[in-house]
Amino acid sequence: MSDVRPDKIRALLTAALAPEQLEVGDDSALHAGHPGAASGGGHYRVKIVSARFTGLNLVMRHRLVYDAVRQMLNSEIHALAITALTPSEL
Repeated sequence: MSDVRPDKIRALLTAALAPEQLEVGDDSALHAGHPGAASGGGHYRVKIVSARFTGLNLVMRHRLVYDAVRQMLNSEIHALAITALTPSEL
């Protein structure tokens, strides 16, 4: 997988959600041989802390993350594991 993808994910999430903390990991190597990997989509994990999540339930938080990386879904991203927290939840 290209190192560009985690950087692109990081840039999109930063622009959309102004996170106080952001970690993006590439787990694609753990899924080698998986049909999603064969199609070129990577497996990523995101831990994001943003005040934008305050007052939102888990589904709404994930929706904001997915909306931010929408242009990468089904092509560059096959799977995305999300941990989305508010600053007070740290």
